[in-house]
Amino acid sequence: MLYFERGSTTDILDHAALRDGLFEALKRLGTRNRVLVVPPDFTRFHSHAGELTSLAHEFYGEKLVDVLPALGTHTPMTGPQIAEMFPGVPESLFRVHNWRTGITTVGEVPAAFVREVSGGAVEFPWPAQVANLIATGGHDLILSIGQVVPHEVIGMANYNKNIFVGTGGVEGINKSHYVGAAYGMERMMGRANTPVRRILNYASEHFTKHLPIVYVHTVVGRGEDGRLAVRGLFVSDDASGFEKAAALSLQVNFEMLNEPLKKVVVYLDPSEFKSTWLGNKAVYRTRMAMADAGELIILAPGLKEFGEDHEIDRLIRKYGYFGTPATLAAAKANPELQHNLSAAAHLIHGSSEGRFGITYCPGHLTQAEIEGVGFKYADLKTMTQRYDPAKLKDGWNTLADGEKIFYISNPALGLWAYRGRFVD
Repeated sequence: MLYFERGSTTDILDHAALRDGLFEALKRLGTRNRVLVVPPDFTRFHSHAGELTSLAHEFYGEKLVDVLPALGTHTPMTGPQIAEMFPGVPESLFRVHNWRTGITTVGEVPAAFVREVSGGAVEFPWPAQVANLIATGGHDLILSIGQVVPHEVIGMANYNKNIFVGTGGVEGINKSHYVGAAYGMERMMGRANTPVRRILNYASEHFTKHLPIVYVHTVVGRGEDGRLAVRGLFVSDDASGFEKAAALSLQVNFEMLNEPLKKVVVYLDPSEFKSTWLGNKAVYRTRMAMADAGELIILAPGLKEFGEDHEIDRLIRKYGYFGTPATLAAAKANPELQHNLSAAAHLIHGSSEGRFGITYCPGHLTQAEIEGVGFKYADLKTMTQRYDPAKLKDGWNTLADGEKIFYISNPALGLWAYRGRFVD
């Protein structure tokens, strides 16, 4: 059921509008006495999920008993991050999701179904795993909050991904990432109906229908002044809200270009992007726009590691971003990659397959570390002086010496594609 909808490509929902919309939906849900909120973590700060979580706390007060950030494989949030993202919500309410030990397997999607929806790319059963707190916490409302935006693993982020991946377990996360990589990232990004989504929908329908999950979706885009604005808010206990949000996100967050991009400069906000696990959104979101033999320059002042998880960091350092054939061969030959298929999928996602160059300009990693995983290296200070984020605007820029570049200030907020390459 759809409890609230508002949104368009020109709409702007300020704090008062978000409050009114969320409260209208929550009133329609009736009295609830034990509420769990599942928002994204700090890496999705700009989703406005933090603001909505604070509003949910305002609405329910002491009846909001748990907040479980959907960490997936990310590192736990710090106290300062919680205070910044969720103002007014007591830190004592926050729980840490452990994707290795803190999960319940609620069912299994059959291998035959996985094979069918992936077009034969993979064939294995998929375990539907959720956090113990979701499965057995005894809540009479589970409020899943997040942003719908193009996503490399599933096509469009949020909805039941927030539950099955954001609070999922090792096997479920690993296999979901691998399904997407094997099927083909460029066949999925920007689409709401993908193999991974169909697998999650099967799990929702068969294994979690009894849980009182309500989804709150935002759509966020940039206004003409370059500032972020909430363009839509959709609340439902089924797929209807997600489908409306995904349709709007495609209009707000997808930029179709008339020519391939020969040089792209992407800035990674150091408060959000400290690893290539997250920072490679610069690669994922631009790859369909990159010209053959083009150059992608990534300014990454906060970059200090490859994986947010220590084991995945080790695997990235060992195997590197050397393309699909090399990664598939490594996964076939090495049990440690077979047991960490999300890492293998990430290595595929982060490679340009030799089609264009990727140059990282890190704040805290060495040249040897960057080149060791297959990227090119450039000095951050030198490159920032030439490509100054404070002076560049999103989109096309012409520098003083005549060089023409395409600049992206936050790759997490969009998807870019050359019309001639994108196939619907």
